Order: sequence, then structure tokens, then C-alpha cells
Amino acid sequence: MSVVEALSEAQAITFAPLTFQAIGSMLDLGILEFLALNSAPKEEIMSKLNLNEYTVHTLLQIAEIAGIVNLDNETYSITPKGEAFLYDDMTITNFNFVRDVCYLGASELTDSFKNSKPKGLQKFVRNSETIYPLLPFLPEKMKKSWYEFDHLYSDNCFEQIFEIITQKHSSICDIGGNTGKFEMVCFKHNVDFDITMFDLPENIKEAKKNPKLINCKFHSINVLDDNAAYPSINNGAVLMSQFLDCFSKEQIIKILKDINKAIDIQTHIYILEPFVDNQKYNAAGYFLKHVSLYFTCMANGKSKMYTKKEMLEVLEKANFELTNIYEGIGAFDYTLLECKKGEMASN
Repeated sequence: MSVVEALSEAQAITFAPLTFQAIGSMLDLGILEFLALNSAPKEEIMSKLNLNEYTVHTLLQIAEIAGIVNLDNETYSITPKGEAFLYDDMTITNFNFVRDVCYLGASELTDSFKNSKPKGLQKFVRNSETIYPLLPFLPEKMKKSWYEFDHLYSDNCFEQIFEIITQKHSSICDIGGNTGKFEMVCFKHNVDFDITMFDLPENIKEAKKNPKLINCKFHSINVLDDNAAYPSINNGAVLMSQFLDCFSKEQIIKILKDINKAIDIQTHIYILEPFVDNQKYNAAGYFLKHVSLYFTCMANGKSKMYTKKEMLEVLEKANFELTNIYEGIGAFDYTLLECKKGEMASN
């Protein structure tokens, strides 16, 4: 990269927050949607959308330099990059998540790193160590974007992992079940399926309101509590779907050791994660590494999206033995790790 190119890239990063918000304004005002249907000069956009020249011209200048629109002969048209913000589920979901959940809190990133606490969360609520017990009570737009982000990636894995797990086990304990999406997949296959959802009391209370979970068993637990009480889990499966990335390595080891004490040798542990070093496409690795910053400033100040190597290391420290790896799960290259008690834990 030449010095000129490097300086150009540096300016793109410097003004990226403003570019981001400009795209948000174009979505809010209907400019991108209009251009997806019609190539048009700015005067036509102004007239059809009832916007003044300053608004339209300023935003289109930003959109052009960002590669969101093309300008040819005084006529603007949307580019494939611009269409992604309208039609690509991943782009739309990620954009809304960053805009509604992360953007304000990102200004507190440095303090979050210094204090190992999600200082950005204080933009929305005071006196909470993590975002998780607050999820049912977040502002509506923020809550909607959070759940849509959380569900987009793991939900399309659930059919596949149900088939994998039920080849060996007829009962499942789902730790960190959230809104019960995996439980609903289980009941779709068998209305009497034996599944227990573990989560914080606040999330369990919300899940119980769902009539689709009428046959689900529930267990309220704070897995970080030193006195966290797990029931005995015998001859079944324990699933943790996109759950362990919500904790630091030290916390993960603590959680896994507690689970290890509660299970028998016939019980297998299944860990579903989108590991940052195990992605087919660069874009996936790019956004997963950025999700770590959400954990820093908004979620808990400690956790991140892990590599497969890191997760295997903490499993070993918690006395688990890897028995199988299933890769390419779902549409976003998730990995399912299957484990059992290690020899030290069994003795």
C-alpha cells in the first residue's frame, strides 16, 4: 500500500462513524429504498420523497464516496453494496444491532477495557454488571435489534444440531436457552420431548409466557454464582448454544467445572459456537471479531468471540475430553463440539 492509499484508508476509518449514521439516515428517509426501484437525479428524489436539496445532496455525496450509490450523467443509482442494506438479512441485522445496541456505548470502550466492565451499558441503565438480566426490559427498539441479531445466527443451526444430539440422547439440558428457540424445535419434532431450559430468573420468567413452551421444564440459575445449584444430569445431553462466548475464559472454566460435577460419564456436552478462526468467508471473521467489542462495552466487559483453539484449551482445563467436532453447521459456519468427562473428572 502506498502512502497515499494508506492515508485514504485512514480517512475512511476516521469518518466511518459518520458514514454509518449517514446510511442510517438514508434508510430512515427512504432514499436507498427509492433508488433500489428507480435510478433518478437528485431533483426527482427531492420531489418524490419531499426532501430538501441540502438533505438529499449531502447524503448522496457520502453514499457515492462510500460506494453505496453511483452517479452517472447527473443520475443516481444504487450499487450492490447499497442493496445489501435493504435485502441482505445479515447486513440488515448487523446494521440494526450496531446502531440500536452498540453505537452509543462504543464511546465508553476505553473505560470498559480499563475497568473490565460494560461502561457503555450505563448509557441505557445504571447499576448492572451485565446486559443479560436486562434484556426483557430494554427499550423496545434496542431489544428488538438485540434479539434479531442473537436469533439470526444460531436459529438456523437448531434443526441440524437436534438431529445430531438426538441420535445419542433422548433428553437435553439447554443452558442459556434465552427465549426458548431451540426448545421449540424440539417440541416441533416431539411435543413430549424431555428438555430443560436453564437461564437467569428474569429470562425464565419471560420464556414461561410463551404457550409454545408449555411442555418445557425450567431451571433458574445464575451460572456465575459460587453457589449455583445444578440438578444431577444423568445419561443425557447438555447444550450450550452461543452461550460460553458471553463469559471470560476464567468464567467459562468455572461454569464448565460446575457442570462437570453435576453430570455422569454417560452425559455428553455440546457447545455450539461461531469460532472466529473457522469461517469460510472473510466478512464473517471480520464481523465476529467486531462483536467482541460489543461484549466489551455493552454486555459484560470481559468476554469475546473465541477461536476454536481457545475453547479447546478451556475445555481441557475444566477436565473435559473432546469426542467429536461437527463443522459447517447452519448457514454461518458454526462449530459443534461434543465432549464428555475427562478421566481426571471421572475418577
